[in-house]
Amino acid sequence: MIRTISLCICAATFSTAALAQDYDEPAEEAPPQITLGNGENSAILVDGATRSGATFRFPTVKIDRNGFLVMHPFRDGEPEGTVYVGASPVPAGISHNVPITIDDVPEAGDMFIVMLHYDMNDDRVFDFGDGITVPDVPVFEGSTMIAHRYAAPAETE
Repeated sequence: MIRTISLCICAATFSTAALAQDYDEPAEEAPPQITLGNGENSAILVDGATRSGATFRFPTVKIDRNGFLVMHPFRDGEPEGTVYVGASPVPAGISHNVPITIDDVPEAGDMFIVMLHYDMNDDRVFDFGDGITVPDVPVFEGSTMIAHRYAAPAETE
């Protein structure tokens, strides 16, 4: 009799655990994969960008509300999103020949992330906070962050 009760308890425990796992607990979903690129409403054209010293010029920037073109450096081969080296305001709409000056003159080939952030309080001052909680938030369209890996070109004459 004790043996039968033990088996019943084990079976009941197994069934309850299986039911809890299958039905009661929410299924763990993989977080959406964030990609870098352009969207329909916001975009950065990096092809044809030029550099003179520490100032870059991007041919076309499109953003659906006032914001900033921002550059983040790479450290040890990886993007450093909690630090930025330059930011320029961009108005809503399409802008051409958009300049952005970074802190130091880069070498040709130095890697950056160039991306868009919204000007959340429309003060034309890039509010980066601590680099983790960023008041002027990055621009996304769905799971696409409007950003590109970008190698500094050789300086143009």
